[in-house]
Amino acid sequence: MDKVVSAGKAVAAIESGMTIGIGGWGPRRKPMALVRELLRSDVKDLTVVAYGGADVGMLCAAGKVRKVIFAFVSLDFIPLEPFFRQARQNGEIDVMEIDEGMMLLGLRAAAWKLPYMPTCLGLGTDVTKNNPDIALVDSPYDDKQWVAMPALNLDVSLLHVDRADKRGVCQVRGPDLYMDDMFARAASNTIVSCDELVDTETFHAGDQARYVHWERSVTNMVVPLAGGAHPSSCSPLYGFDVAHFKEYNGFAKQGGFAAYSDKYLAGSEEDYQQSVGGLDAIRSLPLPVY
Repeated sequence: MDKVVSAGKAVAAIESGMTIGIGGWGPRRKPMALVRELLRSDVKDLTVVAYGGADVGMLCAAGKVRKVIFAFVSLDFIPLEPFFRQARQNGEIDVMEIDEGMMLLGLRAAAWKLPYMPTCLGLGTDVTKNNPDIALVDSPYDDKQWVAMPALNLDVSLLHVDRADKRGVCQVRGPDLYMDDMFARAASNTIVSCDELVDTETFHAGDQARYVHWERSVTNMVVPLAGGAHPSSCSPLYGFDVAHFKEYNGFAKQGGFAAYSDKYLAGSEEDYQQSVGGLDAIRSLPLPVY
C-alpha cells in the first residue's frame, strides 16, 4: 500500500471547478509547495475553504479562485493577506465569510456525513443575512431556532505534516493541530505533503503514535516535500519566514503578484527553495514565541 506520489501527480487530481480545502492556519503549516504546484497548473474556477493565509492570497492573485469560504485570511503579523484583500475589494471573487467555529462545524458535518450542524454561533449577527445559503432551523424540543451550518463537503484537501509513511499515516508534532483532522475527513481525496517520509516503525516507538490524528485510510496521496510549508511554519521543524512575508506584502503595494511570481515561482520547487536560501535556511527559521 504505497501512496507516495510526486507533487505533479497529486495536483493532477485537482480539476477546474472543484471545492478544495487547505489545512493549516494563517502563516502556519500550510501546504505551500502543493499550492505552488497548483499555481503552475491550468486549473481555475476553484472554491477554496481555508483558515487562510498566503495560500488563499496567491491562488486569488493568480486567477484560480471563484469563491472563498473563510473565517479569516491573514498573515498574522500582517493582519490582512494583501492579495486576498485586493481580490475581495475589487469584487473579483465570491465569498462566504463565517465565524471560525462555524467553519469547524461545517467541516465536522462533512466529516460525519451530515447535511448540517445546528449551532448558536451566528445568532444575532449578520452571518445569515450576508450568507443566504445558511438557514435557521427550528428545534424539535423547544421554541428556539438555531443556525444550520451546512456541511463543507470537499473534493480535495491539501495538508502539510511533519512526518508520514508510505501508507498514509501522518504525524503532526506541533503544539496545534488546527482543523487538519477535519479537513482530512471532510474530503473525497486527501493529499498530504510531508517534511519527512519515514518507516512505519517510527510510529511504534515511545509516544510517537499519539501525534497521529487521523486514520491512514483517509489519506489518499503522500508527497515528500522537505521544507514544503515555507514561507509558513512547520513546528517543531521551522518557523514562518517573517522577512519573506514582508517582501511578499511589499509586492502587493508595488510590482504586483506577477512580479513576485517572476522572482520566486517561475521555476521548479527546487528553484524556489534555492531562491529563498535553500533547505538549511528554511530549517534555521526560528519558531515563533507567543
